Amino acid sequence: MRAVAPDLEFVNGGGTGSVQHTAAERAVTEIAAGSGLFVPRLFDHYTSFSGRPAALFAQPVVRRPGPGTVTVLGGGYPASGVAGPDRSPVPYLPEGLRYDPQEGAGEVQTPLHGLAADDLRIGDKVWFRHAKAGELCERFDALLLVEGDRVTGSVPTYRGEGRTFL
Repeated sequence: MRAVAPDLEFVNGGGTGSVQHTAAERAVTEIAAGSGLFVPRLFDHYTSFSGRPAALFAQPVVRRPGPGTVTVLGGGYPASGVAGPDRSPVPYLPEGLRYDPQEGAGEVQTPLHGLAADDLRIGDKVWFRHAKAGELCERFDALLLVEGDRVTGSVPTYRGEGRTFL
């Protein structure tokens, strides 16, 4: 007895890096962009996809060890895969901050250097871009939705529906 294939209403395909190729496939009825919706750092060098960062995380300044240096709380959220600079989040705002070459992004604290550090005070936020979306969503239980300078909503992260695991 031969099995009869059901008529499929939806055929999902894709991934951010292959949207244009998947769109050309006649059998596909919907395309998934995945983590590319957030435009994490790993997408910066895609030649088939361009976007602008749509998700950031913030860490508070907790120390000012000296001129041109601040320390933020935590921030060491590496992406999965082979360890390397491309797997670390990067300071994004204020512009001009960089990691200490001896420390990088830390689990407990992250020292940052640059002229912008002199304008930061204890409690101010430093905004980071993550390398991959999954790591961001594993460490924060919700994402705040922002329009302009207003928070307009909150949604639970997709990897646990409002729970964190690491």
